[in-house]
Amino acid sequence: MKTRIMTLLCALLLSFSSFAISLQDAKDQGLVGEQLNGYLAVVKPAAGVAELVKDINAKRQAQYEKIAKQNGIGVADVAKLAAEKVIAKAEKGHMIQDSHGNWIKK
Repeated sequence: MKTRIMTLLCALLLSFSSFAISLQDAKDQGLVGEQLNGYLAVVKPAAGVAELVKDINAKRQAQYEKIAKQNGIGVADVAKLAAEKVIAKAEKGHMIQDSHGNWIKK
């Protein structure tokens, strides 16, 4: 299961979109951050960011559901594992959520 989650995360992190701003740019600018629930969130509103986050989260949700079904576990469990991985792998300076729900720079 960890291999599948890592594959999912790599695909999500490396994917490029047709939005005005790329995921990497949004992360580099501190506009989005990784939440403890396994989903991306808007940290600072800007043009195109909400749409980007919505698209990324829809793709994550679909993958989490697929992995959960394949492994007979809950979607929330998959999302939580994914959150741990993506937060651990977040680049220095990117926004992540701490255990109290506050946004901090890694």
